[in-house]
Amino acid sequence: GLLAASLVALFFRRADRVPLWFVLGFAWTLWHAHEALQQRLPAEWHGRDFLVSGVISDLPDVGADSTRFELHIDSAQLAGVAVDLRGPVQVRWYVGAPTIEPCSRWTLSLRLRPPRGLVNPSGFDGERHAVQRGRVAVGYVRESALNRRDAVASTPCVNGMRRAITQAITDRLGNGSDSALLRALAVGDQSGIADADWHVLRATGIGHLIAISGLHVGLFAAFGAWLARRCWKAWPTLTLRAPGPMIEAPAAMLFALGYGLLAGMGLPTVRTLLMIGVALLARHSRRSTSVAQALALAAMAILLWDPLAVLAAGFWLSFAGVAILLTLATPVGDERPAWRDMPRVQWMLSIALVPLTIWFFGQASLVGPLANLLAVPWISFVVVPVTVTASLLITWLPSLGAPLLDLAAFLLMALWSVMQWMAALPMSQHYFAQAPAWTFALALVGVGWSLLPRGVPLRGFGMLLALPMLLPARMPLVDGEFEVWMFDVGQGLSVLVRTRDHALLYDTGPRYPSGFDVGEAVIIPALHALSVRTLDRIIVSHGDNDHAGGTRALALAYPYASVLAGEPDRLDVPSRGCVAGESWRWDGVDVRVVSPPAQSRLRGNDRSCVLVVSSSHGSVVLTGDISSAIEPAVIDALGTLPRPLLASVAHHGSRTSSSAAFVDTVDPDLAWISAGFRNRFGHPHAEVLARFDAGGVALANTADAGYLGLRFSAQADTVVAGRVARDRWWRLQ
Repeated sequence: GLLAASLVALFFRRADRVPLWFVLGFAWTLWHAHEALQQRLPAEWHGRDFLVSGVISDLPDVGADSTRFELHIDSAQLAGVAVDLRGPVQVRWYVGAPTIEPCSRWTLSLRLRPPRGLVNPSGFDGERHAVQRGRVAVGYVRESALNRRDAVASTPCVNGMRRAITQAITDRLGNGSDSALLRALAVGDQSGIADADWHVLRATGIGHLIAISGLHVGLFAAFGAWLARRCWKAWPTLTLRAPGPMIEAPAAMLFALGYGLLAGMGLPTVRTLLMIGVALLARHSRRSTSVAQALALAAMAILLWDPLAVLAAGFWLSFAGVAILLTLATPVGDERPAWRDMPRVQWMLSIALVPLTIWFFGQASLVGPLANLLAVPWISFVVVPVTVTASLLITWLPSLGAPLLDLAAFLLMALWSVMQWMAALPMSQHYFAQAPAWTFALALVGVGWSLLPRGVPLRGFGMLLALPMLLPARMPLVDGEFEVWMFDVGQGLSVLVRTRDHALLYDTGPRYPSGFDVGEAVIIPALHALSVRTLDRIIVSHGDNDHAGGTRALALAYPYASVLAGEPDRLDVPSRGCVAGESWRWDGVDVRVVSPPAQSRLRGNDRSCVLVVSSSHGSVVLTGDISSAIEPAVIDALGTLPRPLLASVAHHGSRTSSSAAFVDTVDPDLAWISAGFRNRFGHPHAEVLARFDAGGVALANTADAGYLGLRFSAQADTVVAGRVARDRWWRLQ
């Protein structure tokens, strides 16, 4: 209705139409958002098996334990009945995965679930990413006789060509850093980049170059125009039919489009193509246009095509970066060489993008300006042209392409060694605590102020407005006060306990065979967002992966933290045993180990290190995965604890734990469960929930609430739930 009303008003209204255009854009965005939500797999179909038919729409990622690929579903059946389920689905094929060819059509039996993600104080928002990509579900292939490939692409397939190039690069260079980075530069395939290489890219701030920079597309357009110019100057008769600039424009667009297709048509690529298209269209229509106008028209074109592009960090970084470059560019008529201004422009660009970088990623590179000053010209003007030429030749003329590919690898790794050295410098990468939205808005005002023309009074003081974002205020803890945060780690456990000057992490979440490490991807960003600079102690309740998987990543990130464990022999980091009776006092807060007892022969779950944190403001009991078999001993060791009392529900709510005697005797005021959403173990069990409910205990589950937080102080604070605190329109409930 809003869309129709704004269109009608625009047609008849003769006064100022600018507000109506904004209303029209808002309505257009609402429509797309509604469609994105409506197309997602309904919650009642979570975990059901579907028979689907679709096309492989991107390059598959072949891993050690599975093959991951994007399937665009055309038709689907549930229990033999056709259902309305269409769109992109991210799929994993675990057992006996065949070779998956891009653009091929498959019929597969898939177990699907909605694209529900983890919600924590910071880190990757999987649900936002899914709705921005239009992803309707995620799932995996079930073993079935119905799984088959129906057809291969009958027409030329760009993704097929990209796959051939990636395979040729891998065959020539192997699976090292040089091969993975060249595949990313050549065809936009980032699946092979290792975690260590991503660390270097983040620490030096050059990740935008590996993600097919818009600058690269512009260079290929310029090369196409230059080649066309050489042609019409060599054969001047060509200009009898069309002026030289009219010959150059299609060639520039053709080269830019070709590289864009080869690179996978990411957002920076599309933005650059639209800018080039606008400029070339203006030239063909003999109209004058500026780069700023082309940038604005490119933004409008992207938003008309996909309004939800604003959910991607790349949209803002891409357009903001170009706009800032236009602001900093040498004025027309200035005869100074452009290269002389490059250090100043690069430095100012890096500083100006800091608020956006912190807002989206919670971190910034302190060596980024210098690293980009070295990497941008070397990669853009040297490595990329050689890489793309070698990639195109290696599949058709390997004798020419292979030596060029070796040269590209040599040129890239010469720079990469410098980037690795810079990334290893102290404080090369700095993390920032989570800040409220008003500080971000204030920082943007400060950046805009600092970029005003020379002569504006106090222009340099604009960056002071960014200080509230860089150093956000937080309510300090005093003696006796402490905070407890239970992170949303899926089917696992990780709890942060923080006093005034100390911090303790209880369990580190899982690490999956695919290489996804919850400790590195979820817990460390969450700790940074909560302004935890150091950890004094890491306690791993026992050796099961869902509690200990992220320990190595945490130990590397916080090397001065001592590690205690219920089963130290099962960890791959130095640690000592957790023994009942050990205790310490931090800032008026007592921490005590109550299980396992010394010289105990307990193994597995019952070996869990049970911890009690208490002060005059209340208590917390962290129970790991203990079963009802040792709960009586734990009850005896607990004694009388100050109220209010918060307890973690043992073993994620398994029916073998949290006996009626334990619930009645401990009698917690609050109980928190850390479990995966609709996990295959059925945690928490209905009987366990009934026991706590019968005892009048307030329950919260990370599967439903996201991360949980509570401050124990003189004031009666309420529980912070992540899906409430970070509620967004795309959030699944």
